[in-house]
Amino acid sequence: MEIENEMENAMEMDSSSSSSSSSKRLGIKNTIQTNFGDDYVFQIASSPDNLNMAVSLSSNAIKLYSAATGQFFGECRGHQGPIQEVSFAGPAASPNVMCSCSSDSTVRVWDTRTFEQVSLLKPSSYQEIFSFCFGGSSGNLLAAGCNAQILFWDWRNNKQVACLEEAHMEDVTQVRFVPDQQNKLISSSVDGLLCRFDTDGQIDDDRNLELVMNVGTSIAKIGFFGQMNQKLWCLTHIETLSIWDWKDARREINFEDARMLASDKWNLDNIDYFVDCYHSGADDRLWVIGGTGAGTLGYFPIDCSSSGAIGSPEAILEGGHAGVVRTVLPVSHINGSIAQSRAVFGWTGGEDGRLCCWLSDESFQANRSWITSTLVAKSPRARGKNRHHPY
Repeated sequence: MEIENEMENAMEMDSSSSSSSSSKRLGIKNTIQTNFGDDYVFQIASSPDNLNMAVSLSSNAIKLYSAATGQFFGECRGHQGPIQEVSFAGPAASPNVMCSCSSDSTVRVWDTRTFEQVSLLKPSSYQEIFSFCFGGSSGNLLAAGCNAQILFWDWRNNKQVACLEEAHMEDVTQVRFVPDQQNKLISSSVDGLLCRFDTDGQIDDDRNLELVMNVGTSIAKIGFFGQMNQKLWCLTHIETLSIWDWKDARREINFEDARMLASDKWNLDNIDYFVDCYHSGADDRLWVIGGTGAGTLGYFPIDCSSSGAIGSPEAILEGGHAGVVRTVLPVSHINGSIAQSRAVFGWTGGEDGRLCCWLSDESFQANRSWITSTLVAKSPRARGKNRHHPY
C-alpha cells in the first residue's frame, strides 16, 4: 500500500555544537516514505521548470512528485532491470518529457502527464546501459555508456548511428557532453580512464578519440565546474576525489584520503562514502557531499587552489535518514518561487526508501542540522543582482 500523500511531522532535535556564527538553522520540512517494502531511492531529478521531480526506485519504477510539497502524482513502469539514470534534460528540455536508462538494455522516454512510455531505444545487441546524455553540435545526439562501449543515436529518428568500442575495456559508468561545447564528450569507466571525444562528423574509434586521462581506479561519477566549465571533478568507487583540467588532460588535485580528510573536519561519525559534488556557479565554489552509514550528510567545501584542501562542513543534514543516502537534489535545482516562499534547501533519498525535504528556515531553532548563509537560496531580487547513478 502506498502512503505517498502522507507526510511525517517536521522533526526537531537538539542544537549541534558544530555550527558557526555565520550559520543558519536547517530543518526537515517533511519526509515521505515511498512504500512499505525494502526499495531503495536511487536518484532524484528535477524537471526544467523545477516544479516536478522524478524519483527512481530499486523496484524498477519511477515516481513523480511535486518539488514544492512532495505530493505524489503517479509512476512510470516498464523497465525490467535496475534504473541507472533519470533525466529531464531531453532534446527539447520539455517539462513533460523524462528519459531513463536501465540495465535492461533500454533507454525509455516518458510523458509525465500520462506516465506512459512514448519512445524506446535499444542497442542492436544486448548492452546494459549505465548512463546517457543528450548533445552534439546540432543537439541531435544521444550518447549512452554501456558494457565497454559508447553508443550514439540520432534521437530525431531513433536510429543508432555509431558505436565506440576501443576506448574502454570495462563498463562505461558515465557519459557527459561538455556544457557550451556540445561536440565534446567525456566518458568514465570502471577501467579507471576518462576519455574525451569530438563527436563532429562521422563518429568512429579512429578519429574521434582526442585524449585519455588515467584516474587509476574505477570511476563512479564525474561533473563539470568552473566559470568556463573547464574543470572536471571525479569521484571513484573507492571514495577518492580528484580535480582535472579536461582540456589539458591534467590532474590538478588528488585526494586519495578524502574520507579521512572530511571526517577530521567535524565531530560526528566518520564519513563512509561520498554521494555527489555540488558546484555553485554564482560564486564558483565546489562542495563534496559526504555521508555516514546512519544517514547524516555534510557539505564539505573544496579548495581547488594549487594546495588543495577539504574544509569544515558548511551544511549538515542530520535526522532525516536511517540509512545510506544515495541522491541529493540541491536547492539550486528547485529555486524560484519554491525557495522564496518555503526556503527549500533540497531533497535527499536513500536506502531507507525515504525522501527528505530540507529547509533553511530560521524558524527551526531547535534543530541539529545547520547551514551557512552562503548555501541558502537568495530571494529573486538578490539573485538578480548577483547573477553571473547509482552504479
